[in-house]
Amino acid sequence: MIVVMKQGATDAQIDHVIERIEQLGLRSHVSRGQFRTIIGAIGDKQPAHQQILEALAGVERVVPIMKPFKLASREFHAENSVVEVAGVRFGGPEISIIAGPCAVENAEMMERIGRAVAAGGAVMLRGGAFKPRTSPYDFQGLGEDGLKLLRAAGDRLGLPVVSEVLAAADVELVGRYVDMFQVGARNMQNFQLLKEIGQAGKPVLLKRGFAATIREYLMSAEYVLSRGNHNVVLCERGIKSFETEVRFTLDVSAVPVIKEYSHLPVLVDPSHAAGRRQLVPALALAGIAAGADGIIVEVHDRPEEALCDGPQALLPEDFRQLVDRIGRLAAALGRGLSRPSSQQPE
Repeated sequence: MIVVMKQGATDAQIDHVIERIEQLGLRSHVSRGQFRTIIGAIGDKQPAHQQILEALAGVERVVPIMKPFKLASREFHAENSVVEVAGVRFGGPEISIIAGPCAVENAEMMERIGRAVAAGGAVMLRGGAFKPRTSPYDFQGLGEDGLKLLRAAGDRLGLPVVSEVLAAADVELVGRYVDMFQVGARNMQNFQLLKEIGQAGKPVLLKRGFAATIREYLMSAEYVLSRGNHNVVLCERGIKSFETEVRFTLDVSAVPVIKEYSHLPVLVDPSHAAGRRQLVPALALAGIAAGADGIIVEVHDRPEEALCDGPQALLPEDFRQLVDRIGRLAAALGRGLSRPSSQQPE
């Protein structure tokens, strides 16, 4: 349930409500809005708890949360959340673009592609160092060496970096190098990993599993939120369907549905959905038109040499043209394009 404080409630009243919630054996989560404060009371509640909390000074009302995902719900946080990652904002009026290769291959390649995506309009650099592949014989990533190369490229270009973490045991290692953790589709329901990331404190990009319902997806986000990490960005990357002409089916409808149910920012990943670079621009634009707060897209200047997912990677010039089209679409929607902090106007 959520405790809605009266407008103008004092810090002492808010602190007393938090103290009382915890005395009842519940966990408290505070959300401070522009006009009033909402306090989530999470746990096994009893009917008497609502009456006890309604009687406290400064409380306007107590509202049960009906959805199974509590902290991720709009009932708990009515306004859109904005997640900031090293100066890049997800969930505000601007659309933010993450780009880079599927996998970090070597230093020279990261420098080339990093410069290309930075010049093309990306505000964050992506690159996989640990790659979960369907076949055990495919390239599995460079591990920590890949993280070092990604971090070095991001620092030279003034871009924050995001990379995937596969296991709870690797959270501390990956966290040394990245500004944002990525949890891939295969790990969406790796609950031990989600708990560990929730305690690590860094922002999280959580991709939807390719066989997960939207409610299951939001429950996975709840694992991270419930551990005290409220900096979660969701990503629709395509689901399994009967269709065989694309790698996955991008569930464009998931974007407005998630926006209805949840306050968390939402991105789309057109690269993994399409599996073919020719389809990536159309899917990216569809996601933005549906209300997404940005995209994460793969770019490679020599896709025929790529060690991972070359056929779905945009060429740098194609990426630049896509960003230009997204900018024009954003303007039509009353939004804008986010720019790297290093390129912000004086």
